[in-house]
Parts: sequence; C-alpha cells; structure tokens
Amino acid sequence: MSIIIPAYNEAESLTELYRELSSVLASIPYKAEMIFVDDGSTDGTLEIITHLASKDKRIKALSFSRNFGHQAALIAGIEAAQGAAVITMDADLQHPPRLIPDMIKHWNEGHDVVYTIRRDTPDVSSFKLAAAKLFYRLMSRIANVDLPSNTADFRLISRPVVDKLMMMEERSLFLRGLIHWVGFKRTSIAYDASSRHAGKTKYSLRKMLQLAVNGITSFSDTPLLIALYFGFIVSALSFLYAFYVLYMRLFTTESLPGWASILVAVLFLGGVQLITLGIVGLYLGKLYEEVKHRPRYIVQSTVGDVGDVR
Repeated sequence: MSIIIPAYNEAESLTELYRELSSVLASIPYKAEMIFVDDGSTDGTLEIITHLASKDKRIKALSFSRNFGHQAALIAGIEAAQGAAVITMDADLQHPPRLIPDMIKHWNEGHDVVYTIRRDTPDVSSFKLAAAKLFYRLMSRIANVDLPSNTADFRLISRPVVDKLMMMEERSLFLRGLIHWVGFKRTSIAYDASSRHAGKTKYSLRKMLQLAVNGITSFSDTPLLIALYFGFIVSALSFLYAFYVLYMRLFTTESLPGWASILVAVLFLGGVQLITLGIVGLYLGKLYEEVKHRPRYIVQSTVGDVGDVR
C-alpha cells in the first residue's frame, strides 16, 4: 500500500500526521510505504521528513528543485509508488487518516477508485464554497467527465488505474478529472473535513482559478464553441442593426446622433473579439506547453528507495 503525501511548507503538521498515519497503518494487513513529496518548501519540511525517515524505513521522499504545484507533486508520488494500491492525501490533516481502512475495504470488494466527498469544510469562505460549487456544475455540463461535486484529492486508486495514468503525459494536470475519465469501477466515501492542524491554505484564489481553467479546458472544447456561437449571434444582430440604420437614413427625416450608437457597437464588438481571442489563445497556450514536452517536475533529491524517478 502506497500513501502519497504532497507537502508545501507543512513542517508544523508532519509529525502529527505521521503519528496518526502510523497508528492507522498498524491496523491494516498490508505492508505500506509513505511517500512524501516536498514541493519546493522553504520552512524545513524536508528536514522533518528526513528525520522521520531515519526512524521509519517505510518513509520515502522526493524533493523538487522548486515549487511545481500540488498536481505535479501528486503525479510524482504516484509515479514513484510501488504498492498494489495508492492513496493520495494532503499533509494538513484535513484528510483524516482514519478513513484509510474503509478505503481498503472498498478496494478489497473490487472497486478500483475510492474517492472522498467533503460534506463540510471549516475555515473556508462562502465565496470559495460557492465558486467550487459553480465549477463542479460547469464540469458536469460541458466536460466529458462525470465529476461529483466536492470531490477531494483524498482517494485510493488501484494499480490498473495507476498504470493507465502513467500512459498520460499531460502538462496541465487535473487529476480529479483524469481519474474519473479513465473509468473503472469506483465508489465514494463522504467525510467531514477537519480544520487545518497548522498554517494556512496553500490554495489561493488565483491557484483555484488556474486549476478550474485547467480542468475545463483539459476535458472540453465548449468554450470555443460558445465563442463561435456568440460570434454568429453578434453578427446577426449587427446585420439587423445595419438594416435599421439604412431604414432610418432612407425613409425618415429624423436626425440620428450617430456617434453614441457607433461607439457602443465598436466597444461591444471589440470586447467580443478580445474575449474570443483570449479563449483561442488559452487553448493555443496549452498546446504550446504540451509540444515543448518539458518535464512536469524536477526532482532535486530523494530519501529512501523510491525507484526510478524522472
């Protein structure tokens, strides 16, 4: 059993996390490895992981050369995992280790993916909750992936699912979507998230928006279609407006101010063009990142036997 734990400046939580994980792993009938992925931390996270590894040979670690992001850290740990099943979880103790035996039970019953759904999330603003709800609703409507609302990155995936994920080399990662996209038999566990053990969330509004954009553009071309349809609608309205202007000019004697309507039309059409170009540019930018084929992360050092890493 492989436990993957990305960590970015989580030094204050690691000792307690290790204590709780050790207690849970002692109750399951499987050998386990704990793979910590230090995502370019600057607060002594790697030093604590190294210290824990000196006392427990089950602990292994990858240390990135810089901060590559949560999704890159997750896929790095999955690629290094050697277990028959892989469990991913955060280091801040909002993903309760006590759920691991239930995950393993569902896995033994034949489920390849056991994902978790947050019922309650303390310390999260109403705005973030509403934004997340809107995102999942958009994903379910416009993307070719059935992604349940409030899905967390706390999940178990079987070795067949891991092998399929390793076939994908996307740079703009959205693992929640990819894992549901590959299919296989899956089930869910609902849980109430705990408060962070220490520190502050590393997912800022900007990072949340970036993840949402990656998720939508990775699984759907609907934004491009919306831009196309919007263009047709605006063009049709422009033709109607042109007929109206000609009628007023040829068949009436009313004076038309002119400049106001022209200015509004120009600004509106200019805005539509910029939006459309922005959407097209977003997809082109993703294509540009893919064709460069740069690595998704760079490992600077390792702790323990983590096998072949990129």
